[in-house]
Amino acid sequence: MSHAKAPRAQWASRLGFILAAAGSAVGLGNIWKFPYIAGENGGGAFVLVYLVCIAMVGLPIMMAEFMIGRHTRKDAVGAFRQLEGARSFWQVAGWVSVGAAFIICSYYSVVAGWTLDYVFRSVMGSFAGVSPEEIEGMFGGLLANGPRQILWHFLFMAMCLGIVIGGVQKGIERWSKILMPVLLFLLFLLFMNGMFSPGAREGLAFMFEPDFSKLTGASILEALGHSFFTLSLGMAAMITYGSYMAKNEDLFASSLRIALLDTGIALMAGLAIFPIVFAVGMAPAAGPGLIFKTIPVVFSQIPGGFILAILFFLLLAFAALTSNISLLESQVAFLIDEKGWGRKRATTFLAGLAFVVGLPSALSYNALGDWTPLGDLAFFDAADLIASNYLLPISGLLISIYVGWFWSGSEEKEELVAGGAGWVYPLWHFMIRYVAPLAVLVILLNKAGLFG
Repeated sequence: MSHAKAPRAQWASRLGFILAAAGSAVGLGNIWKFPYIAGENGGGAFVLVYLVCIAMVGLPIMMAEFMIGRHTRKDAVGAFRQLEGARSFWQVAGWVSVGAAFIICSYYSVVAGWTLDYVFRSVMGSFAGVSPEEIEGMFGGLLANGPRQILWHFLFMAMCLGIVIGGVQKGIERWSKILMPVLLFLLFLLFMNGMFSPGAREGLAFMFEPDFSKLTGASILEALGHSFFTLSLGMAAMITYGSYMAKNEDLFASSLRIALLDTGIALMAGLAIFPIVFAVGMAPAAGPGLIFKTIPVVFSQIPGGFILAILFFLLLAFAALTSNISLLESQVAFLIDEKGWGRKRATTFLAGLAFVVGLPSALSYNALGDWTPLGDLAFFDAADLIASNYLLPISGLLISIYVGWFWSGSEEKEELVAGGAGWVYPLWHFMIRYVAPLAVLVILLNKAGLFG
C-alpha cells in the first residue's frame, strides 16, 4: 500500500554519507576478529588475498545495494516491490535482509552493552592492582549477571533510539560526524601507543610478514567470508543508506572509500592491540577472549594503562553504536515507507521490540543457561548462527543474482553513469553477475559446514 509522504530525506553532504556508511561497516569484528585472522593466516599474504576478495565480492555487492536504494528511494523491502511488483519473489531478498537486521540489532546491543560495562570498569579503575586471573574472571562474572547485562543493553538501545529518532540529517549524519572522527582519533592514539611499545616489531611481523605457506583453502575461505561480512552487506543497511544518496554521487568512488576506511581501521586496530599484547608476553587471541580478558590484563600491566583502557573501550562502544544505528535505521525505514508510520513511532517501537527480543540473549549465560532452542546452542548463539551464517549470505546471494541477471533495462548502468563512474560498469557487471554470486554461495555452504 502506498502512502502520501514528504520528499525523501537525503544526506546533507558526501562526508556525512561516507562517515555514516563507514560507521555501519566498522564494527566490533574489525577490532576483535580481522587483526587476529590476518595474523594467524599468513599476515601480509592473507591481507593481499582479503583485499582481492573485497574488490571482487564486497565492493560489487555494496555498489549493487547502493544502486537499488538510490534508484528506488525506498527501504529494502519496498525497493524490490517497486522494481518488480508487490507479488514478486525478489522482495524475499528485502524481507530476509530486514529480518537479519532486526535479529542482529537485538543481540548486538547486548554485546555493545558489554563494552559500556568495560568503559565503566575502566573509569572506576577496576583493572588496577588486581591479578590477571581476577581480571579475566570479570568477564565470566558479567556473563553470569543477567540484570547487569540488561541494564547496559537498555542504555545502549536507548542511545541508538536517541540518534535514529532524530532522522537522517539531524540524527544519523550529525552523530556520525561526531562519533567517527572521535573513533579515528582514539584509534590513532592507541595505534601510536602500540607503535612505540616494545612489542611493535613483533606486532608488525604478526600482522604483515607474508607467510604464503599459511595460505590454505580454509584461510582463503576466511578471507572471502570476512570480505562479505565486514561491509554490513545483506542486512538492508546499505540499501537504506543508498536511498538517501544524492543522484550525482559517484557510487564507485564512495564504495571504494568506505571499503578502504573499513580495512584501514581494522589494520590500525591490529597495530594498536597486538604490539602491547606481545610487549607483556601474552599470546594473541580473538573475539571476546581478546577484548574482555586479554586486553584488560595488558592495560593493568603497562604505564598509562588506566587512560588507555578508557580510550580503548570507548572506541569499541563507538564502533558498536555506529553499526547498530544503521541496523535500526534499516528497520525504521521499512515501517516509514511501507506502513506509513512516523519516524518517532517507528523508532520507539522497533528499539523497544529489539530490547525485548534481546533479553533472552542477555540471559543466555545465566538465568536461561539451560535453554537451548537450537541444538545445543543457547539463545544468543542460536540467534547469531541464524542471522550471520544463513540470513546474511542468503540475502547477499539473492541481491547479487537479481542485480546481475534479472534487473531489467539499463537502470543499474544509469546509476553508475549518473555519478560519473560509467567506465567501471563492464568490470562491475562481470563481478556482480558471475563472481559475487558464486563467492557468496561458497560462503553460505562453508557456513553450513559443507567444507568441513
